[in-house]
Amino acid sequence: MIPALPIAAQQLADETIALPPADLWSDEPPLESDLHRDQIDLLIRLIRWFCRDRQDVYVAGNLTVYYSPNQKKSEYFRGPDLFVVLGTENRPRRSWTVWHENGLYPNLIVELLSDSTAEIDRGEKKEIYQSVWRVPEYFWFDPVTLEFQGFQLVRGEYEAIAPNAQGWLWSDELGLYWGIDNRKLRLFTLAGGLVPLPEEDAMQQAEQERLRAEQERLRAEQERLRAEQERQARLDAVSRLRSLGLTAEQIAEALDLSDVEVQLALEAEQSLSEETLNQ
Repeated sequence: MIPALPIAAQQLADETIALPPADLWSDEPPLESDLHRDQIDLLIRLIRWFCRDRQDVYVAGNLTVYYSPNQKKSEYFRGPDLFVVLGTENRPRRSWTVWHENGLYPNLIVELLSDSTAEIDRGEKKEIYQSVWRVPEYFWFDPVTLEFQGFQLVRGEYEAIAPNAQGWLWSDELGLYWGIDNRKLRLFTLAGGLVPLPEEDAMQQAEQERLRAEQERLRAEQERLRAEQERQARLDAVSRLRSLGLTAEQIAEALDLSDVEVQLALEAEQSLSEETLNQ
């Protein structure tokens, strides 16, 4: 049986309704396994980091969503493994109480399947998210078997999201792909790049900085070699013309050099000759 319908806007605006407090504590059972906990933690950190420059995105995991204006602790609540709400204030909460959140429900939900929850996730919760909460996108993922499926709300009913060639599922709500990488549910950009975690992002930036410094070092070394080659070529040309009996002025005119450049070349030639004699 489907729980009560969502709170209507007129209910929220009706000051005569005595609504429960906004600070109800979350009431969720322990997670199934380390795999489930780690996967939820990964997704929360991933989306929060991806949306770090936005203040209108709320991301939570294994947190209770209360959605009845006649709320009781024993009815009308669900705790998605991961949910994202867009267009709301990004701040810590004890739970998500719809009647104190301007009637907002999650834009996206991810449930992690397990032996004890898979039937509910595929059935009762899917029906609630579709018909009661009207969540635009719903995904489920099994960290053990890697079962992965997603749905988009179309004209009030969920339609399966078709995978791309890599098996990824597109999310209009996030503007990203969901996909499996190294047996973990991850996010990918439209161009196919893996959306990084904070520590992965830091490592990428450090590697980019290392490559930039290496490229700068190579560029400076190439510039030094080029300058050395030009100096040696000038020295050889001056030495050759000098051996033909040309004066410094004639050498400068022939090589389009200044008198100072010719003098420096001659001094370098003289220094090199003295070093050769002393050896």
